[in-house]
Amino acid sequence: MIGRMRSVFSGRAAITAVVFVAVVSASPVSVERDIYGGWPQQVHLSYAGSASEMMVTWSTSNKTDSVVEYGEGGLAKTAKGSSVEFEDGGDEHRVQYIHRVRLTGLTPGHTYTYHCGSMEGGWSDLYVFTAMKDGTDWSPSFAAFGDMGNENAQSLSRLQGETQRGMYDFILHVGDFAYDMDSENARVGDAFMNQIQSIAAYVPYMTCVGNHENAYNFSNYVSRFSMPGGVQSLFYSFNVGPAHIIGFSTEVYFYIQYGLKQMTEQYKWLEQDLMEAAKPENRKQRPWIITMGHRPMYCSNNDHDDCTRHESVVRKGHIGYPGVEDLFYKYGVDLEIWAHEHTYERLWPVYDYKVYNGSLAAPYTNPKAPVHIITGSAGCRERHDGWIPNPPAWSALRNSDYGYTRFKLHNSTHLYLEQVSDDKDGQVIDSIWVIKDQHGPYSRT
Repeated sequence: MIGRMRSVFSGRAAITAVVFVAVVSASPVSVERDIYGGWPQQVHLSYAGSASEMMVTWSTSNKTDSVVEYGEGGLAKTAKGSSVEFEDGGDEHRVQYIHRVRLTGLTPGHTYTYHCGSMEGGWSDLYVFTAMKDGTDWSPSFAAFGDMGNENAQSLSRLQGETQRGMYDFILHVGDFAYDMDSENARVGDAFMNQIQSIAAYVPYMTCVGNHENAYNFSNYVSRFSMPGGVQSLFYSFNVGPAHIIGFSTEVYFYIQYGLKQMTEQYKWLEQDLMEAAKPENRKQRPWIITMGHRPMYCSNNDHDDCTRHESVVRKGHIGYPGVEDLFYKYGVDLEIWAHEHTYERLWPVYDYKVYNGSLAAPYTNPKAPVHIITGSAGCRERHDGWIPNPPAWSALRNSDYGYTRFKLHNSTHLYLEQVSDDKDGQVIDSIWVIKDQHGPYSRT
């Protein structure tokens, strides 16, 4: 019974430091003023791909030095980076400077205090983060969601509190930010980045691109975020604990006016990355393979989006270029996280519209196909999407509450996932255990 569900989610020790943090309201942040001078704004972290490293990114409206002062309990260390000029494509051609500093030599699992900025421009508030643990024998925790805007960001306040209490090691934002980052000559993007600062300045805020970032060839997205493998990387992967996690762009199939090459480059990269992750020696160390992309292959909404079509582009491909369903099935992807639909939907293990449950009694124990989760209900100005009247056989549960997904990799065989309803004051409205005694390519026999 939903009313009796009890979360088994437990996070890290709460973030502790002598800092004063303002919790930003989830209501729209004012977009009237530009970012001020050299004062650091929009501070956010991303995982740099190593437990001993962290990337700090922020913005200023003036060109200043790029400096982070940090340490365990103090600010004894200094790291320097660089900035790039970002000119928005709107009528005003507003310019800001995006600063990036890579912190190296961190002690895995240790907590650091930091601020960023410069002597001439000013410093940010003090923030804290915990460097990732090293190795594979630990249990990282995640929050995952997509489609959160500057307006009606209903889930944001709860996510802020949980993040600052140390519940998460990573945030996964699965596309569609701000609605839209380029709006009002990118002032909405600035406001949104300041809005999420109370989350993203504390834990790595890992992202993938969505359709609402398409303006000016996705320039606001690629300029503002710093994922592993390159500043402007729309597809990347990283290892953490017992998992290999892949972020990729579903938008390469839809915005072909920006070039067809991006489809072939991403597909080749995905195949090579999955091939490497699926090698027996690598799968033994990190058995879980998890993907995140914005537009889902399947959904049972009634809005005529790509996922409502039987031959969806993301699933089957476009103008002769292959989709990703066969690829993910071939290499035994365990969990696929999607957004775009402003609802929550959990699917049975599915491939090519056929359900491959582990068993009738335990469908997610040793499933014979990937598990799909659609989590696009964090809250935005477009509100909710509707449903078709009768759910298909592959749809296990549908819910229209605002909320977000939490999951934890307990070990090499057990993954716990739950859906949180913000409408119901944080109640867990859905939960599953995915249990896999073996990971690897699926077989339909």
